[in-house]
Amino acid sequence: MSLTLDTPLDMHLHLREGAMLDAVAPFSAAAFAGAVIMPNLVPPVDSLERLRWYRREIARASQGQQFTPLMTLFFRNYSAAELAEAKPQIIGIKLYPAGVTTNSAGGVANLAEADETLAVMERLGIPLLVHGESHGFVLDREQEFLPIYARIARQFPQLTIVMEHITTRRATELLDQHTNLFATVTLHHLQITLNDLAGGLLDPHLFCKPIAKRPEDRDALLQLALTAHPKLMFGSDSAPHPRSSKEGAGCAAGVFSAPVALPALAELFAQHGALGKLQAFVSDNARRIYNIAPPPKQVTLERRRWVVPARYGDVVPYLACSELAWRIADVQPA
Repeated sequence: MSLTLDTPLDMHLHLREGAMLDAVAPFSAAAFAGAVIMPNLVPPVDSLERLRWYRREIARASQGQQFTPLMTLFFRNYSAAELAEAKPQIIGIKLYPAGVTTNSAGGVANLAEADETLAVMERLGIPLLVHGESHGFVLDREQEFLPIYARIARQFPQLTIVMEHITTRRATELLDQHTNLFATVTLHHLQITLNDLAGGLLDPHLFCKPIAKRPEDRDALLQLALTAHPKLMFGSDSAPHPRSSKEGAGCAAGVFSAPVALPALAELFAQHGALGKLQAFVSDNARRIYNIAPPPKQVTLERRRWVVPARYGDVVPYLACSELAWRIADVQPA
């Protein structure tokens, strides 16, 4: 049994830089036609000069694969002239509340002060991508941010707003309440709950932000994905860290899922009799929502068992040492 996906896209990806970029970029470049690249480097990608440099680095690290990096800028108060110049080179601007996740110390401390830039983004048609968490109790952070999404959606009705890596049932309910609100969801949040992370021995390689939630939250996300809800897109949030940053005090947040994303999604959708919905979830919805047409790429998966390696270099992947029923069999330009 096989399945061919047309132009699969990862709408939320961390590639890091330097040696880590070289190590992880080939996995995404091989499996996907393109990906939305997160800008939270140190220093952040908040200028066109740095963006162009990063895009060149990604192209180099992709080792000749047909792969389109869909670039984002790190949110700051940009001038109208800066945004007009940036628009042809970006897919959106990523807003991080200050300090909520990895490399976000330079994020927005007072969200009300972002309104002037949001107004210009709305006028120019530049989407807003948001890591939507407060600084409250860890299980409540996404839920506490939902009224902010609603306020921005009402105040800027022509602004495309993407709730990145949603993790709660309440977020799925908000999705249909505003026409300009969309979302990404990760593979791991479709599969795990807080119990998998901390119900027994702590598994640091499942620690991410937003943190995995309750079974009812996972089930609500899974229902939207399996039905290819038209406002939901796949975004892996694959976020590699070396073992030294994961397996020790001060464990870094991030799940490295790039090597297994498409095979694991095919297995998950097949288990639920929903393979026919995977194309929309991993490509069609994103192309329509963002009005993009990246170079086509055909990725064929086959039902053939394989075991996920324990490590890729110094990074432990999601589902390490697990047996998966599907694997990538062929990749061709369309």
